[in-house]
Amino acid sequence: MPFTELNSVEHYIIHQVSGVNLNQNLISEPPKKPYGAGWQYQSSEQLGRGVNEVMVEAEVKAALLRLNPEISQKPELADEVIYKLRSILISVNQIGLVKANEEFFKWLTGEKTMPFGENNRHVPVRLIDFYNLTNNHYIITNQFRIHHRETKIPDVVLMINGIPVVVGEAKTPIRPSVSWLDGAHEVHNIYENVVPQLFVPNILSFATEGKELFYGAIRCPLEFWAPWRIEDDENVIAKSLGLGEVGKELTDLLKPARLLDIMRNFSLFTTNNKKQRMKVIPRFQQYEGANKIVERVIEGRIKKGLIWHFQGSGKSLLMVFAAQKLRREPKLKSPTIIVLVDRTDLDTQISGTFNAADVPNVESTDSIKELQTLLERDTRKIIISMIHKFRDAKPDMNARDNIIVLVDEAHRTQEGDLGRQMRAALPNAFLFGLTGTPVNKADKNTFWAFGAEEDSGGYMSRYTFHDSIRDEATLPLHFEPRLVDVHVDKESLDKAFAEFKESTALSDEEADALNQRSAKMAAFLKAPERVEKIVQDIATHFKEKIAPQGFKAMIVTPDRQACAQYKEELDKHFPEEASKVVISTTANDGFNFKKKWGIDKGQQEKIIDEFNDTQSELKFLIVTAKLLTGFDAPILQTMYLDKSIKDHTLLQAICRTNRLYPHKTFGRIVDYFGVFDDAAKALEFDEESVKEVITNLSELRKIFPQAMQDALAHFSGVDRALEGFEGLEAAQNAINTNEKKDAFARDFKYLAKLWESLSPDNMLNLYNPDYKWLAQVYESVKPASDNIGKLLWLTLGAQTTQLIHDNIHVGAVHTLEEFVLDADVIEGIFNNPDPKKVKQLEKVMIARFKKHGDLSVFKSLSERLEALRDKAEQGLISSIEFVKELCKIAKETVQAEKDLEPEFQEKTPQAALTELFLELKTDETPAVVERIVTDIDAIVRVVRFLGWQNTTSGEREVQKSLRKALLKYKLHTDQILFDRAYAYIKEYY
Repeated sequence: MPFTELNSVEHYIIHQVSGVNLNQNLISEPPKKPYGAGWQYQSSEQLGRGVNEVMVEAEVKAALLRLNPEISQKPELADEVIYKLRSILISVNQIGLVKANEEFFKWLTGEKTMPFGENNRHVPVRLIDFYNLTNNHYIITNQFRIHHRETKIPDVVLMINGIPVVVGEAKTPIRPSVSWLDGAHEVHNIYENVVPQLFVPNILSFATEGKELFYGAIRCPLEFWAPWRIEDDENVIAKSLGLGEVGKELTDLLKPARLLDIMRNFSLFTTNNKKQRMKVIPRFQQYEGANKIVERVIEGRIKKGLIWHFQGSGKSLLMVFAAQKLRREPKLKSPTIIVLVDRTDLDTQISGTFNAADVPNVESTDSIKELQTLLERDTRKIIISMIHKFRDAKPDMNARDNIIVLVDEAHRTQEGDLGRQMRAALPNAFLFGLTGTPVNKADKNTFWAFGAEEDSGGYMSRYTFHDSIRDEATLPLHFEPRLVDVHVDKESLDKAFAEFKESTALSDEEADALNQRSAKMAAFLKAPERVEKIVQDIATHFKEKIAPQGFKAMIVTPDRQACAQYKEELDKHFPEEASKVVISTTANDGFNFKKKWGIDKGQQEKIIDEFNDTQSELKFLIVTAKLLTGFDAPILQTMYLDKSIKDHTLLQAICRTNRLYPHKTFGRIVDYFGVFDDAAKALEFDEESVKEVITNLSELRKIFPQAMQDALAHFSGVDRALEGFEGLEAAQNAINTNEKKDAFARDFKYLAKLWESLSPDNMLNLYNPDYKWLAQVYESVKPASDNIGKLLWLTLGAQTTQLIHDNIHVGAVHTLEEFVLDADVIEGIFNNPDPKKVKQLEKVMIARFKKHGDLSVFKSLSERLEALRDKAEQGLISSIEFVKELCKIAKETVQAEKDLEPEFQEKTPQAALTELFLELKTDETPAVVERIVTDIDAIVRVVRFLGWQNTTSGEREVQKSLRKALLKYKLHTDQILFDRAYAYIKEYY
C-alpha cells in the first residue's frame, strides 16, 4: 500500500491520541472508554449527528444532566441550554467568528448562569467538569463531514462532551513541497470561512505533514501559528526526526488536562490597535513559563525564580497568563499580583497588554503614595507599577505570603536601594524576575535577587535566541556595517586652534579643557558633512530595500540635538510627514528647541499608532533613547544605528526589528557607528547562541556563489543562452518530475532569500543574468493556483518578484500586440516525439469514452482522438497544433456529455482536457505540453463561478486568466490556441 496522508499521517494521529490503529482494524463497534481522562475513537458515522450539526447534541445533553444537579432534576432544562448554544452557532455570520467564539467560551468555562435554582435563582451552568476530568467524555474522530455554504471534511476533530474543540488537518509526508502550511491554509483560509460554525467552540486547530506540528487560534494568520515543544526536552536533534517527534508533541498538546487548561486560563480575547477583536492562545514557552510560576507559588517552598525568554518572544503575555491563572487559583485565596517595570514606556506597554485583554481587577498606579495606599489597604488585585515607586517605602508594609511580584527586565530593575526597599516592604512576597536578555555572569545581583539554587544554571525557565528563531517566534537579525570615512586634517586643526588660543588669550589650562571637550565623539558624529553623507545613504538604502516591501525604519542618533539635525537633513530626501522625532526635552533646553521638538505622552502614542498604520505617510522614527526598549512595532524592519549602545540596551534596541510581520523574513541593522565590530565580545553574555542570531552580510556574500551554483546544478547540460520557448522547454525537461521540481524549488528559495538580503549589493550584478533565468524557470514550473504547495512555493521577495515581472512582461502591458513570435519559432518550440517509441493504439483504453458505451458521438470523438495521437507520434503536427486540436475535442466532449441524460448532468465533470491528454501522453511527450494543459484546466477550477458565461465581468476574468497563463509560455499571441482553449473553458462547468 502506498504512503498517503490518510494512512500515514491522519491514521497515525488517531493511533497516537486514542490507541486505535485504523490501518489494521475496521472499527465496527465503538471501543471501550479508556480508563481515566483519555480520548476514545469513533468514526464520523458512529457520532449520530447530521451533516448540518456542529455538536453531538445527545452527548451535550448527557453532560448537562451529569454535571448540573438542577438540570438532572428537570431534564427538559437541558434543551433550553442547547437552544442558547445553537443560537450562538447561528450568530457567527452576523457577529463574526471571534466574537461568537468568545461568547461560546463563557458557556464552556462555566461563566454563564441560568434561572434553574429555587425561586428562579440563577446558578452556573457547567458544560465541562474542570476539577474531575474523568466526568467528561473525550471523542476523537476523522473525516468529519460538515455542511454550511459548502460541504467540507476536516481530517481530524476532537470533541469534549459532544462539542468540537479541536480541528486538525493532515498532509502527505512524501512530497517535499507540501508542508504543515498547506494544512493550516486549508483550516484558516477555507474551513473557517466556509463552515465557521464548526470553529465557534474551537480551542485551537493544528496542522502537520508528519514532520512538523504547528497550531493556532481561530483567525490567527499563518505566520503566527506556533510549534509545540515538550517540556524539559533538551534533545534538539530529535525535533527533526519526523513522525515520532510529532507524535510526542501532539500527544502532549492534546492531553485533555492541557486543552482544558489552555481553554480556561490561557485564552485571551483582546483588541488590536485597529479596534479589531482577536483571540490569543499561548506559545509553548509562555504556557510553560506561566505554569512554572503558578506551580512554584502553590507549592510555596521556593519563593523566587528567574525567567529568561528572548526579546520579542512574548514576556508581556506570559505575565498576563500567569497573573490571570494566579488570581483564579482557589488555593491562593485571592492573591495580590504586582507587575513591576522600571520605565514609563514599559509601564505603558504592559498596562496596554493587560487592558486590551480585558483582564479584570487591574490597577495602574500613578504615584508612590497611591501604590503604598493600595498595599496598606491590602488590595487584592493585579497592580502594575514601577520600581521607583517603592522609594521611601516603609518596612513590613504588607506581610501577606500570597503577594506575587513579577519584575520585568529584572537585570536592570534590581540595582541600587530600590530592590532592597521593595523586599523590606513585602517581606513574604514571591519574587519572579523576567528578562529578555541573557544575564551576564558578572551580574551576580540578578542571580542573587531571583535565581533559586534549585534551578539548573540559575534559570527557572529559559527560552534562548536559538529556540526563538528555530520556532519562528522571532526573526533572525541581519546587519550591514557601514564605514563612514571622517578624515580629520590634524595639522590644519592644530594651526587653527593655536590661532584661536592666541586671539582669545586663553591660559594653557583653559585651552586644554576646551580641547578635551570639543574632541568628544559626539562632535565628530554630528559633523554636518558626515550627517549629510549618512542621510543620503539612508535615503538610497530605504528606497531600494525597504519601501518596496512596505516596511518602515528607525534612525538612532547620538543625542537629542542630533535627532533634530538628522530630521532636517532627511527632509531634503523625503516629504516632511515621512519622519517624526521622538525625544524628551529637559528644563535646560532652550524655548525654541522645546517648542519645536517637545512632545507629551499623548502625542507620542499618536505617533506610534501612525507609525504602525501601513497606510500612513510616516516611514521613519528618529530617536536617541526613547522607544529603544518596550516599543513593539512589527512593521519596523530596519534600524539605522549611529550611536554607541552596549550590553543589555544594545540587544534590546536591535531586537525592535525582530518582531513577526507578514512577508518579513529578518530584522536589519545598518551600523554607522561600529557597534558590531565584535558583537559577541561587546555583549559579553554567557550564551554562545548570541553568535547565532546576528548575521553579518559579509558572510552572506561568501555563501552566495555556492547557492547560485547549487541552483544551476539542476540544469546541467541546458543551454541558458537559448531564448524564447525553446530555452524554457529545455529547462523544464531537466526538472520533469515532482521530486526534481521540489528539489529545485528548495534551492531556488534559499538563493532568493540570499538575493533579497544582499540586494542591491553590486556583487549581484555579476550573477544577474543567471538569477533572472532561474527566476523565470521557477515561475514557469510553479504549481497551478489550486495547488498551494506552501512550503517551497510561497510568495517571493519584492526584488525577485519585480525581476520576474520585469522580464516576463516585455514592454508595456497595454501593447500585447508587440509580443510577436515568428512562425518558425512556434514550430520549433517542442521537440516532436521519437516515432520509434510509438505505442500501438490498440493498447490505449480511453476511459472517458469507454464509460459511455456505444454512443456514436463518443465513437466519433474517440476516433478523432486516436487520429490526433497518431499524427503527434509520427511527427506530422507540431505540439502547439496538438494542444489546439486537443482543446477542440475537449470542448466537444464536454458539450456531448452535457447533452446526455440527466444522470450524467448531475455528476461533477472532471477536467476533460487533462483527462484526454493523459490518455495520449507518452514518455516522450514534452513536459511543457502537460504544463499548458494543467494551467488551462486550473483556470476552470479556480476562476469560474456558476453562470460566469452569462456575465461580462465573468468572461473578462476568465479571458484575462487564460491570457496570463499562456503569457507564461509566450503563447498569448496565438489567437487560434487562445480561441480554442477559451471555447473549451466556456463549455466546462
